[in-house]
Amino acid sequence: MSVYVKIKKSFGNFVLDTEFEAENEILALLGASGSGKSMTLKCIAGIVKPDMGRIVVDGVTLFDSEKKINLSPQERHVGLLFQNYALFPNMTVEQNLCAVIKSCGRGKDTKEKLDTLLESFYLTGLENHYPVQLSGGQQQRVALARMMASDPKIIMLDEPLSALDSYLRWQVEKELTEILEKYRGTTLYVSHNRDEVYRICRKVCVINDGRSEKVSSVDEFFNAPPTLASALLSGCKNYSKIKKLSNDTVYAVDWKTNLKCSAHVPGDAGYIGVRAHRILPLSNKHGDLNKISCRVLEIRHDLFSVIVTVVPEDADPRKEFSRIRMELPSLEDDSLRPGDSMAISIPPEMIMPLRNRII
Repeated sequence: MSVYVKIKKSFGNFVLDTEFEAENEILALLGASGSGKSMTLKCIAGIVKPDMGRIVVDGVTLFDSEKKINLSPQERHVGLLFQNYALFPNMTVEQNLCAVIKSCGRGKDTKEKLDTLLESFYLTGLENHYPVQLSGGQQQRVALARMMASDPKIIMLDEPLSALDSYLRWQVEKELTEILEKYRGTTLYVSHNRDEVYRICRKVCVINDGRSEKVSSVDEFFNAPPTLASALLSGCKNYSKIKKLSNDTVYAVDWKTNLKCSAHVPGDAGYIGVRAHRILPLSNKHGDLNKISCRVLEIRHDLFSVIVTVVPEDADPRKEFSRIRMELPSLEDDSLRPGDSMAISIPPEMIMPLRNRII
C-alpha cells in the first residue's frame, strides 16, 4: 500500500504545505507541537479539506483540487488513531469492535472477524470489559483493533503514546511495535518524540512550521540531518552560525573560531551542529585541531553522566548559540569548577553542516 501527499491549507497566518510519499513502511511525521503534523493526518482522512493539492492512497485519488475530487471520510478507507483513542465509553470491547465490523458490511462473518481481532491484538478474555475497566495499553489495543476492523489501506497514528506515563509507555510501545510489524501496509506515525521515532520508524519526514522537508531514512536523520530544524528535532544540543571559508573549513561565528569539517560544507549552509556527547575535553592525543579555549559556566551531575556547559573565551555567553554543552560519562578532573578555564576538542567528523531550510 502506498500514499502520496502534496497539499496546502491556510489557517490565517499559518500555512500547511506538505509533500511526501511512502510505501509499505512506517514513516514518521516529526515536528514540534503546532507544526502541522496532526492536521496533515486529518487532511488525508478527509476530516479537513485542503485548499489545493492531491492525495493518493494505493492508486486511488482521495483528493485532487484540480479535478474536483474529494472523497468522504467513509469512502477513503484509511485508519486514523487519535491520541485519546476515542473508544465508545458505553460499549464493551466486543461492542466497540462489532460496531465497525457491521458498518463495513460484514454482518455474516462478524463472529469470525471478531475472534480474529481479539486474538491478534491480545484481547481475548476482555470482550465484556468497558474502556474504563482497561489499562492504557489495553485501550490502545482495542482502538487499534477497531481501526483495523475496517481493513484500512493505510493506518495513521497521532502520537499514540503521548498520554501514557513513562513506565506504561515502554510496555505499550513494545506491543505497538509488534502489531505494526505484522501490518504489511503503510503506517504514518505522528510524533514529536525522537526516541520513539528512532525505535519504531524506518523513514522520517520533518514538518517545520507547516512545511515538510525531504523524507530521509532514520539513520540519515540522526547521523546527518540536513537542516537546522531537523538537527534540533534529532536532539542535537550545540549550534553556531557559520561563514564558509572552503569546502571543509568554516568560521563558527558564535564560537569565534575556525573549524575543520570532514563533511562537505554546502554553499547554502548557515549553521553547524555538534552533538553534546561528541565534544571532548582536550587531551594530548587530539593535538590542536579544532581546539577551543573555553570558560566553564556550569557542571551538572545527572544519574549516568556529567553535563559540562562552557563558553569560548572570546564569545558572549548571552548569545543564543554561544554556550557549548558536553555530556561525559565521568569527569576526570574533579577539581573543575565554574569559572575555570578548559580546552575542548571537536572532531571534524562530528561536525554537521546545516542549511536553514531545504527548498
